[in-house]
Amino acid sequence: MSPRPRTRRAPDANAPRVTSARESAARDAAAIGAGVPSRALMQRAGAAAATEIARAYPHLMREPVLVYAGPGNNGGDGWVVARALAAAGCHVHVVAVGAARSEDSRAERAIAESLVSAERPAWAPLVVDALLGTGARGGPRGTIADAVAEIARLRERGATVVSLDVPSGVDADTGEASGAVRAHLTLTFGTMKRGLLVARGWAGRIVVLDIGLARFGDDDGAPSLVTARWARRALPPIPADAHKGTRRKLVIIGGQLGMTGAPVLAARAAMRSGIGMVRLVVAPESVAIVQAAEPHALARAWPTDRGEQVEGLLDGWADVVLLGPGLGDTPRGRAIAERTLRAWRGPVVLDADALNVFKGESAALRQLLGTRPALLTPHPAELARLHGASLDEVLVRRFEIGAEVARDTGAAVLLKGVPTIISAPTGERLVSAAGTPALAAAGSGDVLGGIAATLLAQMEDALVAGACAAWAHGCAAELAEREACATMGAGDGGGGRGGARGVALSDVERSLACVWSAPAPECTYPVLAELPAVGDTT
Repeated sequence: MSPRPRTRRAPDANAPRVTSARESAARDAAAIGAGVPSRALMQRAGAAAATEIARAYPHLMREPVLVYAGPGNNGGDGWVVARALAAAGCHVHVVAVGAARSEDSRAERAIAESLVSAERPAWAPLVVDALLGTGARGGPRGTIADAVAEIARLRERGATVVSLDVPSGVDADTGEASGAVRAHLTLTFGTMKRGLLVARGWAGRIVVLDIGLARFGDDDGAPSLVTARWARRALPPIPADAHKGTRRKLVIIGGQLGMTGAPVLAARAAMRSGIGMVRLVVAPESVAIVQAAEPHALARAWPTDRGEQVEGLLDGWADVVLLGPGLGDTPRGRAIAERTLRAWRGPVVLDADALNVFKGESAALRQLLGTRPALLTPHPAELARLHGASLDEVLVRRFEIGAEVARDTGAAVLLKGVPTIISAPTGERLVSAAGTPALAAAGSGDVLGGIAATLLAQMEDALVAGACAAWAHGCAAELAEREACATMGAGDGGGGRGGARGVALSDVERSLACVWSAPAPECTYPVLAELPAVGDTT
């Protein structure tokens, strides 16, 4: 049997970092401190945004464009956009909401005012939101709130809304969006803002534009965004002479009576992710059920005190164990989890009830896991139970708390959600933003578990395996939505009304077959990354 590759894949150097507002501001400050004029950053941002707007909406360039410019630097970006579009021949109208506060903004406004109109057109099919940037906190107030309401009315009439850096009113850290602009397209500068990944329904399609900050601030520990290019490079190849042994063997332990669908879904996802063999170890009364549901997998009963020991089900056969799908949060489930983790010292993925049975006992779990490659895949409520935290704390601190649990347990932690954050015990983090609301369905976590266990068996790097699995899981949902919408003649499935409503988890599972070979989208400079709109963005 060939050895497993263990080399850690470095993040894609071209992938943007995911930053808080403070981290984003620190990168700007670092660039300015290194000699880049602050006004040059504003001009780069505005020029790049204007170019992307013209590329995205060429059919609207002969129509009036309405720019709402706020008093801060985000408004300055808006004035640069207005000037650039006007210089390209567009009819640009600017609504100045408050006096420009910074010297850079005042200078850009003074240049642009001679090229644009201050009169509001009777109708503008394209609206640019440059009211509030990443430094804003709380809902819009006063004249800014009035302008946000005007943008909402124009959107209701059919206008396309483009926001600069963040939709005005969206908190760049938390994604709180009370009273915010709802954009069709958000053009964000230099880095991906945390809040955009949380408030996907408000941001629309997200495009990260390079403004020359790549070499500033990369030592701040901000996580990298998982890209298709990086994930495909990290995936170990399946050689031409592969057999089921070289593709690895997976044991899935769970499946109490009434929950047999969970291990079956995990097994099917593993098979579509490249595993060579699957053995389902389930409750004795569930064996016939799972064997009939998935004939391509082997099936055995949980060991009992009087029967076969755990070692006989694992040693000499398994390359990885997925523990938890349908296990049950019961004393019986806890006993099986402990016996398995003591008997099996190889790579392991813990999901669902394999985490719930250790609620508040991360130290005990750490002792059982030891130093093996291990991946925990909780949703926020499961992480809260394990860590002894409240659900609100997990949601507010989603970018930090996974790393704390990883440190406490010695395992990588894949915190599911929008977005998914994968953390290593060392503190290293990766963020996957792939996915759609189609994944908000029972059994979705079991599918992810099967993917993650397969990749962990084949690479033994829990952080990278988790990141690749989260990306593949989300990408499969995106493909399933596009396929469903194309079949029904409902557009490209890129986020219009009803995309997720017409997709079942079985569609996501089938789409996994296409994820591994689909060509990675190429970004054209200055685009660093692009995320499709999700949810209802009409």
